[in-house]
Amino acid sequence: MRKILITGGAGNLGSSLARRLTQDSNTFVHILDNLLTGKLKNLPAETKPNWTFKQVDVNQYSELAEEMRHHQFDYVFHYAAVVGVERTLQNPMLVLKDLDGLKNILSLSKETGVKRIFYSSSSEVYGEPTELPLHEEDTPLNSRLPYAVVKNTGEIFFKAYFQEYGLPYTIFRFFNTYGPRQSKDFVIAKFLSQALAGQDITIYGKGDQTRTFCYVDDNLDTIEAILNKKLHENDIINIGCAREMTILELAHIIKEVTQSKSNITFLPPLEEGDMSRRQPDISKMLNVLNRPLLNIYDGLAKTIEISSTQSNSN
Repeated sequence: MRKILITGGAGNLGSSLARRLTQDSNTFVHILDNLLTGKLKNLPAETKPNWTFKQVDVNQYSELAEEMRHHQFDYVFHYAAVVGVERTLQNPMLVLKDLDGLKNILSLSKETGVKRIFYSSSSEVYGEPTELPLHEEDTPLNSRLPYAVVKNTGEIFFKAYFQEYGLPYTIFRFFNTYGPRQSKDFVIAKFLSQALAGQDITIYGKGDQTRTFCYVDDNLDTIEAILNKKLHENDIINIGCAREMTILELAHIIKEVTQSKSNITFLPPLEEGDMSRRQPDISKMLNVLNRPLLNIYDGLAKTIEISSTQSNSN
């Protein structure tokens, strides 16, 4: 049985990955999360015997060391991080503390014989883009935000550990990924919540900033294939969608899908952190998937349906 550690495993992407991996009875998943933003309700079904959870802050070496030395994991997915634009802007020192977690994970993975680490990086490493689409070989490094700096530094740490110690890695540069377990810190979850409640849909600035949106199953299918087929070792891969749209366009699509009568209102723009455009080159991702991605309309419909089912069961 292969043993996998997921840090940040009660968050949107971490818990979704845990739920997917525990479908394989030959995989044991140990989930760590400090529950700053993660939620226990996101964890896999209690009836599955092949996973465990422990509330641990991976930035604390002694807490993490106890778990990793005890279990001796084959693979590690390091997803733990302070996330959300506003939260990271308001708590820069908390964001910088995540550098301790990076060093702890790498040091203990080397010590305990981990075969490969998968790192949750971010589109924020691209900063304000100089050209589109954003390719994995292009890293402008022009963002001074703590979150972007930490993610960039994390990537450098992983490359350095491979160069010095031969510890294999794969870096996922995640672009906006949405789904039924996403917190309202993120734009689609926030807009859906507002639209379904008949509240104003609130946009920072004019709404002309662009983003791309990837449904969580496309993210998971890519990552599972990379793990199982041993693809993109010691490599960086964008995980996202290439369909660029403005935030205002997204608001109108959500109104259409939900048949909401909510008004769209505009707030003052964020002082920093709201990049003007985002669009990844997903050639590597499409080669892994070998199929088209789910479109935004179908992805929103699935998100609403699953979220409604989860709410009714609680």
